[in-house]
This record gives sequence, C-alpha cells and structure tokens, in this order.
Amino acid sequence: MQQNAVVLVGRILLSIIFIMSGFSKLTDAGSTAGMIANAGLPAATALAYLAGLFELIGGLVILVGFQTRIAAYLLAAFCVFTAFVFHSGPINVPTFSPEANGMLSMFNQIMMMKNITIAGGFLVLAAFGPGSISVDARRGLPANVRSA
Repeated sequence: MQQNAVVLVGRILLSIIFIMSGFSKLTDAGSTAGMIANAGLPAATALAYLAGLFELIGGLVILVGFQTRIAAYLLAAFCVFTAFVFHSGPINVPTFSPEANGMLSMFNQIMMMKNITIAGGFLVLAAFGPGSISVDARRGLPANVRSA
C-alpha cells in the first residue's frame, strides 16, 4: 500500500503543472499564442487553445489515474516536443542588455531540462502504471496491463 500511495503522490505532483498551465492557456491564450507564432508554427491562437485543452485534460487523467499509460506517453512526447521547439535556443531580445539576454537564455535552458525531466517521469509512470489508487485499478485492470 505504501508504494501505491507514493505513486499517487507522484501522479498528483506530475499533474499539477499541466492542470494549472492548461487552465491558464484556456483563460488567456495570448502569450502562448505569441510563443507559438514566434516558433513559426501556424494557427497560433488555435494551437494555444488546443495545447491548453490537452494539458488540462492530460493533467486531470494523470491525477485520477484513468488511461494512465496512454496519457503518460502522450504527455512525455508533448514535453519533449515543447522542450526542443520552444526552449532549445538562446534568447536574444534586441532591446535587452547582453546580461539580461544571458539570464533569459539560462532560464530557457532550465525550462528545457525541466521538460525533459518531466518526460522521464511520465515514461516511468507509463512503464509501471498508476498504482492501485487509480481509476484504472477500480476498473479492474491487472496492474501489468492497466491503460496499455
């Protein structure tokens, strides 16, 4: 039981950032749409809302442990995608000082590593499942095939 409680806490911790970020994108998609447009992707506002919906729903299904493995693989891929598309390069705002741009570049690198690290957490969750304190377990799926 202790191991399953730890898995539940892990799911809660992994889900919080996505629930909060998804809700934020859905209530104010403007800054996310700007980042998407700056990355050269089309339909930035629509993609911002889609990302928000994906993050919110993905976070909620991880939180309750429903279709956990599928959601964990999808969120891991999302984290790696966003790490490389939005956080892999240096920041250079022309009106900022070199020091400010250096600090922003350092923060961007930290964001990239955070996303890659979270992806690793989701891969572990996908490999080992949501534990017994989950919707998947309540549905009666054996531990080794839950959400597979």
